[in-house]
Parts: sequence; C-alpha cells; structure tokens
Amino acid sequence: MKRRQFIKNSALAASAISISAKSYGKIIGANDRINMATAGVNSRGRAHLTMVRNLKSQINMVALADPDKRVFQKCFNDFPEILDSSTKTVSDFRRVLEMKDVDALSIATPDHWHAPMAIMALQAGKHVYCEKPCCHNPNEGYMLKTAMEKSGKKLQIGNQQRSAPTTISLLHDLQNGIIGRPYYAKTWYEANRGSIGIGKPTAIPADFDWDLWQGPAPRKEYKDNIVHYNWHWFWHWGTGEVSNNGLHEMDIARWLLGAGIPNKVSSAGGRFSFNDDWEFYDTQNVSYEFDNGTMINWEGKSCNGMDVHGRKGGRGTWIHGTEGTAVVDRGGMTIYDKNDRIIKQEFERNSKSSVDTLGITGLDNYHMQNFVNAIKKGESLNSPIDEAIKSTLLCHLGNMAQKTGMTLHVDTSTGKPKEAEAMKLWSREYEKGWEPKV
Repeated sequence: MKRRQFIKNSALAASAISISAKSYGKIIGANDRINMATAGVNSRGRAHLTMVRNLKSQINMVALADPDKRVFQKCFNDFPEILDSSTKTVSDFRRVLEMKDVDALSIATPDHWHAPMAIMALQAGKHVYCEKPCCHNPNEGYMLKTAMEKSGKKLQIGNQQRSAPTTISLLHDLQNGIIGRPYYAKTWYEANRGSIGIGKPTAIPADFDWDLWQGPAPRKEYKDNIVHYNWHWFWHWGTGEVSNNGLHEMDIARWLLGAGIPNKVSSAGGRFSFNDDWEFYDTQNVSYEFDNGTMINWEGKSCNGMDVHGRKGGRGTWIHGTEGTAVVDRGGMTIYDKNDRIIKQEFERNSKSSVDTLGITGLDNYHMQNFVNAIKKGESLNSPIDEAIKSTLLCHLGNMAQKTGMTLHVDTSTGKPKEAEAMKLWSREYEKGWEPKV
C-alpha cells in the first residue's frame, strides 16, 4: 500500500473509533434498539420522553417535532440522558416522516391532530404510539383503523391502565367469577380546575407556528387562552373532559364488563362553575347500556375535587356484580364480598392515581414496553385500535347526547346513533389540503 493511502485509511479508522456509543446506538439495528421520534413535547409529550428515558436501553430518541420552537431547549435541559446534539428538532412533523432512520413516532399533540398525524405516519411506514383519544371524531377512528391495516405497522393507543398488572389481575379474577356476574360500572373523575377566562386576540408568539399547530382544523384567530392546554375545552380542537379523562376509566370499565358498543346513551350536565370560553361541560353524568346486559355510568366534576368515592386520587372505577364489588384505579384494586368484607387487595408497585395534567405514572413504562415488545417480538398490543375505537366512541356519544339534549339509540354494528341531529357530529370539516386520506 502506498504511504499516502495508508495515512488516509488510518485517519478514517481513527474517525470511526471516535464515534460515541450513543451515536452508534442510533444506527438502525445497533443494539437492537428502536429509533423513535416524538411529536408534541409541551405537555403530555414530556411523559413520552420520560418513558424513553426509562427504557433508553431499548429506544433511541432521534428527533423531536413541535410547532413551538421555544420548548426544545427545555427538553434538552431536562432529558440530557436521551437528547444531545445529534437529536434533530423540527417544527413540521412531516420532516420526521421523511427520516429514514425513524422506526416509530410517538404522538402527544392536541386531540385534533391525533388521527390525521397517525394516519400519515403509518402511511410513511412508521410504527405509532398515539395518545388517547385515538380520534377527534368517530369517523377518524375508523379511518385510522383502515390506515393501520393497510400499513402492516403497529399502532398502540395510550390507554395506559390496560398495562397495569393489578388491573390485569382484576380482569382475570372477574372472568373467574370472583364477584359473580359483573353488570354495572360506576366511573368518576374529579378535579379543581379554574376558569379559562375570556380569550383576547393577541400577537402570535415568536417561534410558534400557529398555522401548523392548527393543521387539519379550519383556521381560527389566535387568542391568549387556547395554547398550550385550554384547547381541550373547545370543540374545534378538543373533546372535553369526558374524553380527556373519562376515557381512561370507561375504557377499563368496558373491558372489565366485557361490553362492546352501547345501544343507548344519555347525558346530563353543563358548564356550571364559571362563565367563560369553556365550550364543553365541567359537570357531566353519562349513562350507557349494552347488549350484554351491562351498563356504565361516568360522573365528571372538573371544577370540584371533593372526594366522595373513598379513593384518594380523584378517579377510579367501581364494578358491581351479583356476588360482590371491586374498585380499581391506577394505584391498585380491592375486591369485596356482598357484606363489604375485603376478599382480595393488590397495590400497584410503580404507580398511583392522580389528576395532574401531565399524567406521568409507572403505567406509562409498562405500556411503552408493550409497544416495544410488539414491534420487536410480535407481542399482542394491550390497547389495539379496535378496542380504542369502542372506548373512544363512548366519549363521543356522551358529548353528542349532551350537546343535542337527546337520548341516543345506537346501531351497535356501526356505532352510529340513529338520531340525525347527533350524526352531524360524526365527522368534521377540515382545512383545505389537510383532509385525512386512506
């Protein structure tokens, strides 16, 4: 070998040796880790970064996407174990979908983005972990299912309690008849939310892409009480408390009762605590009846957190059966006989029930681990889209019943209410050019 070529080859070898272990870990297939990107890192997205940090031996965080560039530096400051100079940051998540080294996308955006973004990610060949609700309206849920089936990729929906060991244990106990035949579930959520006030038009903050944040939603004027959390309470972007929090408990209730799509839905409630821009309901009581002889009730009190259910934490699910009763939340479960004697009790080792806005619990790690195992080992997903659609539909039907003032009679084969007024809420209008396509 000529001397000049020898020196050149030696320099290349030295350069290769200097690659950091973390950079090597980001090469697809290195250490059998999944390369992941997260879209939406202002609020719930921080829970996703926490999950990745806890599972960093199995996941590489290679990119962050958020239309608010101001949030990136905070993420780098708070998660140095998984983010460094090699981590890409982009305002437009579509740039992430173009990255060949991204295997999976986790979505923690506002609700109006969930299904459209997940559909685009699946079509780009990415696995998807998507926060609940899986859709802003019922029609999107079925579109998302079609996109998943066409893609052949994994789609996990963020109903984290389905991965809780104590909830899974309770499911097995109920199936074995520990309280006889379960027939009624009472679910609840209670918090002390304040007023969101009356929004005022104001200048869009620098480094925040308001147009991109709106994405598939028809354009609205920017006001000072929308981002980054109060969008939950506007029909245009959010799905209300019944979907924001009630979905968690009703998903578990429906699962434990073995129920599917309800045949009858009624709701009572309103915005009682404050006179402001909040468009949904701070107090709501929704009832569901099912073909298998079961029923679910959800009681939501967004602005009065007084505990009246004997379970600290502001949320939970009672399951009543012919021979006893069980209660379960994110902190564990207790089973009683008909004389109120405890016959079994289990506490969740790595979690507790809470109503904070980030919702970070140990259950996140179980749920993300299940997603990773599904990709790498073919493990069954704990919250597949088929199940997520049914549970999310409970929330949409509850909002439909409340908004129309009607008792809804539902076709259980399609999930569609038979009342024409309610069917006006089955889908939505989209900003031109942003319509989901499957």
